[in-house]
This record gives sequence, C-alpha cells and structure tokens, in this order.
Amino acid sequence: MPIAKAWSAALLGVDGRVIEIEADLGGGLSRVTLVGLPDAGLREAKDRVRSAVRNSGQPWPDGKVTLGLSPANLPKMGSAYDLGIAAAVLAASGAVPATRLLGTVLLGELALDGRIRPVRGVLPGLLAARAAGYGRAVVPAESLVEAALVDGIEVAGAPHLRDLVAWLTGETELMRPDPPAPAPPPEVPDLADVVGQPEARWALEVAAAGGHHLLLTGPPGVGKTMLARRLPGLLPPLSPEESLEVTAVHSVDGSLSKASPLVTVPPFVAPHYSISIAALIGGGSGIASPGAISRAHRGVLFLDEVCEYGTQCLESLRTVLEEGEVRIARVKGSITYPARFQLVLATNPCACAPPKEADCVCSPIARRRYLGRLSGPLLDRVDLRVRLRPLSAMSAHDDGTAESSETVRQRVLIARERARQRWREHGWLSNSDVPGPALRREFALPADATVLLDRAMDRGALSGRGADRCLRIAWTLADLDGEARPGAEQVGSALAFRERVAA
Repeated sequence: MPIAKAWSAALLGVDGRVIEIEADLGGGLSRVTLVGLPDAGLREAKDRVRSAVRNSGQPWPDGKVTLGLSPANLPKMGSAYDLGIAAAVLAASGAVPATRLLGTVLLGELALDGRIRPVRGVLPGLLAARAAGYGRAVVPAESLVEAALVDGIEVAGAPHLRDLVAWLTGETELMRPDPPAPAPPPEVPDLADVVGQPEARWALEVAAAGGHHLLLTGPPGVGKTMLARRLPGLLPPLSPEESLEVTAVHSVDGSLSKASPLVTVPPFVAPHYSISIAALIGGGSGIASPGAISRAHRGVLFLDEVCEYGTQCLESLRTVLEEGEVRIARVKGSITYPARFQLVLATNPCACAPPKEADCVCSPIARRRYLGRLSGPLLDRVDLRVRLRPLSAMSAHDDGTAESSETVRQRVLIARERARQRWREHGWLSNSDVPGPALRREFALPADATVLLDRAMDRGALSGRGADRCLRIAWTLADLDGEARPGAEQVGSALAFRERVAA
C-alpha cells in the first residue's frame, strides 16, 4: 500500500511544533479517514482538499485514504494543514514525486478551486521548523512577506495548488520574497499636544524610563487619554528579538499588516470596558487564543474608564502583572502567552464626573463604592498614581513651550541605557524587571535613604510589595537625574507617587 509523508506546523500558543502528515492509500470503499486529534475545522479538510485536488487537474485516488497527523496525542486545530495533506496524498498516489517534500514544511489553507489562502501563525510555525532543522518552507503567496522575517530557512510562495504541483514535478519554480521594504514611520501623537498637567507629564516620563505602571485620575477632559496615547512615543524601539516576540503574537492573533508585518514599535492596545475576561486575558474553545494583554506584549495596555470594567476582569490582571505571562488551561491543553506590558489606568473620581468637582452630586459612600472597584491588591501593583486637575485657562498653559515627545524621549533613552548597563549582568532590561530581593540585598540602599519607607511600612501605609516598587521608582528617578544610586530625595519622591490616592 503506497504511503507518503509531508510536514506542516501546529501552534501551541506562540510556540510551533512540526507535524508529520502521512497518507496511506488502501483498498476498500472510497472514503477519507483523518486521525491524530483533529478539531472540527480540520475534519472538514477532507472535503476541501479533495475538491482542491480535482479542480487543480489532478485525480483523487480511488479507495480508502487514511491521513495520520503525528504526534497523534497533540490536538490539531485550523486549516493550515490543507497544503501538506494535499501534497502527501498526491505523492502517495504517484502524481508527484516526493523528493522535494523532504525537509520542507507546508503551510496554507486550500480553497475548493485550489487557491492557497493565508493562515495565522506563519511566523511561529517557521521558527519551529527552523529550530527542528527544516531548511525550506512553502507558504501562501500572501504570507511571503511575513515568512521572509525568519532567517536561516528558504521560503517560497504558491498562489495555487497547481503551482505547488508544478514545483514538485520540477516544471517551474515558486515565488520568492522581495527584499523587505523600509517600514513606514510610526504615527504616534506628540506630547506637545497636551495642555498643562506638568505633574502628569513628569509621571509619564518616569513611567517610560522605568517601565512602570501608571494610574491617572481626574475629571473628564483634562487629558488622561491624550497622555496615555503618547506613552508609546516615549518608549525605545523594540529590539530584533522583542520584535519577533511581538510579531509572533500578532501573527497568531491574525492582526499583522500585510505590507509591513514586522512590529518594531511598542504596541498600544486600548480595549473597551465591556470586554469579557476571555477577550482580555485570552481564551475560547479548544486551544485558547491570545487576549488583549498578549497583544500589548512589550507595549502599553490602556484601560480607560477603568472603574467601569468588570471586577473579575480587573482582578484577573493581578497575577499577570507580577509574572509577565498568562497561563490558560483548557480541556485540550494548557497554553502560555507572553504578557509583559505597561499598564496605564484612567478613571474619573466619581460616577457623575462633572467638569468641576464642586458640581459633584455623588455621596461619599457612592464615591468610595465607585473607586472601590480598583481593589487594594491591584492598586498595590500600580507604581505611579497621579491626580489631574482641571485647566483654569487655555492661554495660561498653551504657550508653545511644552516639550515634544522627541525631547522627552531622548531623556528616557539615556535613563533606559543607564539601567540596562547596570542590570545587564543579571539579564534585566529595565528597573521594573528587577526582583525585590535583589533590590534589598545586592543593591540595598543605605538606611538614611530608606528611612521614609521604613516609616510608611511601620504605620501600615505601605506593603512589602509596595516598598519594592518604591525602590524601583527611586532607581528610575536616579537614572533620570544622572545619579549613580538613589538617595533620600529620590526615595521620598517615589513614595510620594505611591501615596497619592485616587480620590
């Protein structure tokens, strides 16, 4: 009985796994059997592939066709295996030689007329193929730009199943990726557009320099959202490794740009407050999909009107903020997605939110209940808290002297470089990455510098986690001031950021 093999790739979160596809042609009634834990979408591949093969001018073999996807105990989802299944069946029937299939990974969904459609997860799939020693990959023509991001593996594109057949028989060559075009400059709003709010601007600079989380509280129209949207313009560009991490997440999510898929700037994700837990954290049936927090990996997650979010949504962020990743367990497997982001929260001081606080009609109990949706454990993980005040006059603040994003960004880059040089032996990239024990032991500050922290902890105003976060902020302030290590002044300023209350 003829047997042929082809190879494709499965996705487990943002990690790929090479899948071996076997096609066995036997006697008996004409039917197709697919084994290897396929999901409902993959089971339909039997009919898609059969129609695509016939409409591409190739005969479909008579008798029983058994398709095995290995490893058999790994759940397989989606339609990316269609191209590999078609190639394995054609090779088993003798329609094409199997020579070029060796060492080649095939990714793509087949239309009924034989067109090869793009699929999600091409980048992580090819990264897995390269790590497994495969030297060649065939992907949909529309995915060539994304596939070309992976070095060390030869990639080719096929718009139609007929083109793959012609390549396997040696009649023609497949499409090759064009040289990558320069990415267009990111369109990030300028910090100079924000009128007034010097304290909030300073907090935004500190957050950018150290990778700290930020809470902005104030009445509507004072610039909370404007400030948050300008944070990515202050952050350094992503390194090549970080770019591939972020691009892999967006590839799995299906939100990559076709023209310039490589993500080089920190992403900015701002979900609506009606978002569900599954959409925020990740989830769905079968193998869980990435949520908004993973799309914000290495970037900014902005939760506007945060007190309108569901309590469970907000509380689900607590562990993620500490660990930088989210683990989602489902019946078909447990998935880990990266989620190392900067969290920016914005809220009104009360539910009625008048422009002037004197016009508030909320009772003290109602105000506490409204802001009480931000629990103590969640606020304890927010480094910087800033209260924004209404502007008294536009002309008094908008005099054209406000610093631009580029000016502030230069100071941020210098501070980030100082932190990187200090922590590079330990593998930490910014002050927010440094664990608390290291700050208290290896990089402990003298007692005269931390006396304010000791007093705050003694009176119960600061937790141990909060003290660690104050130390991280103090190191960031020292980097911005050009100091070798924080002193009492920087520690006091850090504690002042922590002690500002929302109401």
